[in-house]
Amino acid sequence: MSGTALGADAAGAPETTAPGDLPVAPPPSGRRAAGFSPLAIGGAASLGAGAVHAAAVGAHSEHRQAVIVFSVTALLQLGWGAIALVRSGRLLATAGILINGAALVGWAMAKTSGISFVDGLGEVESVQRADGLAALLAAVALVVALRGLLVRSMAADRAPAAGPRRWALSSLGIGITAVALVGMVAAGSHSHAGGHDHGTTETAAHSHAGGDHAAGADHAAADETGTTHAHGSAPPVPPKTYDPTKPIDLSGVPGVTLEQQARAENLIAITLIRLPHFADYRVAEAAGYHSIGDAYTGHEHFINWKSIDDGHVLDPDHPESLVYEPQPDGSRKLVSAMFMLPEGSTLDDVPELGGELTQWHIHDNLCFSNDPNAPRVAGLRSSGGTCPAGLKAFTPVPMIHVWITKHPCGPFAALEGVGAGQIKAGETRLCDHAHGGA
Repeated sequence: MSGTALGADAAGAPETTAPGDLPVAPPPSGRRAAGFSPLAIGGAASLGAGAVHAAAVGAHSEHRQAVIVFSVTALLQLGWGAIALVRSGRLLATAGILINGAALVGWAMAKTSGISFVDGLGEVESVQRADGLAALLAAVALVVALRGLLVRSMAADRAPAAGPRRWALSSLGIGITAVALVGMVAAGSHSHAGGHDHGTTETAAHSHAGGDHAAGADHAAADETGTTHAHGSAPPVPPKTYDPTKPIDLSGVPGVTLEQQARAENLIAITLIRLPHFADYRVAEAAGYHSIGDAYTGHEHFINWKSIDDGHVLDPDHPESLVYEPQPDGSRKLVSAMFMLPEGSTLDDVPELGGELTQWHIHDNLCFSNDPNAPRVAGLRSSGGTCPAGLKAFTPVPMIHVWITKHPCGPFAALEGVGAGQIKAGETRLCDHAHGGA
């Protein structure tokens, strides 16, 4: 060995000893070994969230504004994520906070109150797998970006990604990718019916065709009630009987758009959940509902007269009327809600609901007793339009049933016979045989 101490060069600079006593040059002065920025984790999460939003575009194709929102969100999350994989800095971290924070706020609004100014996102939906995973990934990206902004120096947070840390980071990246893939698959079958699972993908559940008519037909057919339906050229889809105990699927009616079908299914779904609160008619009476005395027809209506003008429309928590079916043992079975519009409304004012799936009606020939709190049906108007002495007529308002039990003419059918009411001039009384059930 020479007299010079091993580990020091001629200028006195330290060296590194490797196996075999071979000197290894140290890293260049003033530079650190290449490392891994934690912001890259947020970038990977943002890429995953953006991928899920990109996949969701197709599932919302019937709503242009929703498509634009999802496309822009996906573009921003994907772009920021790609940059965050290779760069760091406070400006970049701030951009990540704004992009993924906005995505989270929008998601929270959609799940709690709906986004009324975006067509297709105005109705509240429950958390589903796709949007839940996208929100989770956006939250990860947001937290990481916040951390990056709070760190005094992003460069000071770098460290060589070697050994166990390298494996941990690699595993995390694989996990984020797997979550994103699951979300992308789920986004393709996103349900718009208030979280109600139709038991199939949206494409299948919302395909409309001509029932039993051959594919390619383009004609009109009338059912036994005289209802005329236009049949398009879409492949036939067998209609499904409406059964409140099974997933709701109102597909199979030509001319009904995806949005109309979704609105109709949403109203049924929420009514099935909320209306049973009034299953006991005594609970309804305590809440201000009174029978109009029509049990002899086979269906007895309980009306809360004050709720007609309470500002609630198509709200199963505040239905204007409840329909009960008298039972042989003297009890009453709740079978339907009857929603009524405010006083002064006409059949020209009814809100768009389910297209050919739904039909509003009025009762313009009923005469009621003069009881100010609980008027009862006591007769019919004469041919001259007047009620017998001692009775009075109310100005008719549009109304529509939502059945929570099977009905031969579908979930929105009016009553039959004397209780059927009157429909808009020029319309044919609707009987939805595609979803009717005994």
